[in-house]
Amino acid sequence: MVKDNKATLIESNNLDGHKDMYIYSRRDIELTQVYDEDTPTFSSQLDEIGIRPSIVHRNPGAKELMHLVVKRGEGVISSTGSVAVNTGKYTGRSPDDRFIVDDDMTHDTIDWGKINHKFPADKFDMLFAKMKDHVAGKELFVFDGFVGADEELQMPIRVINDRAWQSLFCNCLFIVPTEEQARTHIPKLTIICINDFEAVPDVDGTESNVFIIINMTRKIVIIGGTKYAGEIKKSVFAVMNFLLPDLGVFPMHCSANVGREDNTALFFGLSGTGKTTLSADPDRMLIGDDEHGWSDRGTFNFEGGCYAKCINLNKEAEPEIWDAIRPGAVLENVVLGPGNVPDYNDNSLTENTRAAYPLSYIPGAKIPSVGGNPHVILFLTADALGVLPPISKLTRDGAMYHFMSGYTSKLAGTERGIKEPKSVFSECFGAPFMPRPASVYAKMLGEKIDRHNTTVYLINTGWSGGPYGLGKRISIKYSRAMVTAALTGTIEEAPYRHDPRFNLDVPTRVKGVPTEILDPRNTWEHKKSYDAAANKLADMFVKNFTKFSQVPASVIDAGPSPA
Repeated sequence: MVKDNKATLIESNNLDGHKDMYIYSRRDIELTQVYDEDTPTFSSQLDEIGIRPSIVHRNPGAKELMHLVVKRGEGVISSTGSVAVNTGKYTGRSPDDRFIVDDDMTHDTIDWGKINHKFPADKFDMLFAKMKDHVAGKELFVFDGFVGADEELQMPIRVINDRAWQSLFCNCLFIVPTEEQARTHIPKLTIICINDFEAVPDVDGTESNVFIIINMTRKIVIIGGTKYAGEIKKSVFAVMNFLLPDLGVFPMHCSANVGREDNTALFFGLSGTGKTTLSADPDRMLIGDDEHGWSDRGTFNFEGGCYAKCINLNKEAEPEIWDAIRPGAVLENVVLGPGNVPDYNDNSLTENTRAAYPLSYIPGAKIPSVGGNPHVILFLTADALGVLPPISKLTRDGAMYHFMSGYTSKLAGTERGIKEPKSVFSECFGAPFMPRPASVYAKMLGEKIDRHNTTVYLINTGWSGGPYGLGKRISIKYSRAMVTAALTGTIEEAPYRHDPRFNLDVPTRVKGVPTEILDPRNTWEHKKSYDAAANKLADMFVKNFTKFSQVPASVIDAGPSPA
């Protein structure tokens, strides 16, 4: 029972009929109705890390959270029944404001540099103390759940924040516990995201008022100054990517699905390359759209939901995502028209409009979201130069080369300051989320490919007929046809040509795809312009790869040749 008679425990029902728990007035709260005798109470767990709010909402259901979002003025209900919110100044990740605490655990294991920034342990402690003082006596929301659909590798997490809509976001994106799991929940990772708390750079050692700081040793992440919920999701991902290799599990920035014959496929790629869109296939079961692990038992989703880009969302092209935006889902920075109807074509707030929704909202989703060892891997790149073939087959060494390279064009809105596509190399198709050196993850990929005889393809979902501004984006219809050919194996029946510049084996025929676009040079009006752009990209590959040391010669030789 609740010890303090001024504290009240209120129970309601969420969308799944599970009881929700609210705690009002925290003074000496003991939740013996919720926890077993041998389990530390929820209140004592918060006390242990120094969080002492006055009001706590723990694991409310989607209906109640939607009500609180509107009541608190955080957002509105769109015509789809989903919650629509505006994240203000920050509509994408802030990579320059993300840090990892430099200590005994991380000093020699993190790939420090332009992506993984060092942060002193004492500065972390001081900033965390200020954050705890800031939330003392305030109203907070807590999501208790899990990351990792494989129960043997599952990590219990706790997300504490000051926005009801972000708790709803967590309810969509992470794995929601059963009532029994909630009774015994002890987090092994805690994320504290306080939108209204900002850093003072000159005092706190941050780059700006925004901060995302990961303490691997203490298993705590603190986030402040930004309302963009993607920072929560990606911080959890970074922690998993650091921890899992020591357990022999290959962590991956990819989507995954499985066919009727249990043939699992992985889709690697940065934001905007088509991971979510191409893996949401009505003829296959979706395992997950973004973050996965590959253990000896097979593939498993880290999350319990999807976080899809929805700029220019079209019901005909992406019916699964369109229909998933309904009550319980969250729309970020989508402009609403009359009647609160979402205008997915309006990019006046950002190109990085997003929809978060539970995996169960996708028809035929695989729940629990686990699959077998992948038969096919697809590397997706959005080449804004318009010179890469739309599909090519990679050798094992070629797969390691392109995995370490992680070439794509960073699309507008994904990060602050990106206004138009920019060619980038992002190791492992997810460098912002991979704390260890790329060679660690590439070695695991090569071993997995060898062990399970996995076939790998490189698919360009970017431009054809010229670069961005002159050419056109490759039709999603054609990209789907190429993916289908790879997954069904029919692409193996086609003749191949070898592209000596990029060292790629390219099919000359794919069902449902115009033959002329399979050779990108054919789509350019001025062939010399294509050759110049292709040589430029090949040189970019070669120059980028020089940053890697102790790489087998066979992997280096599998890449493009310098012009």
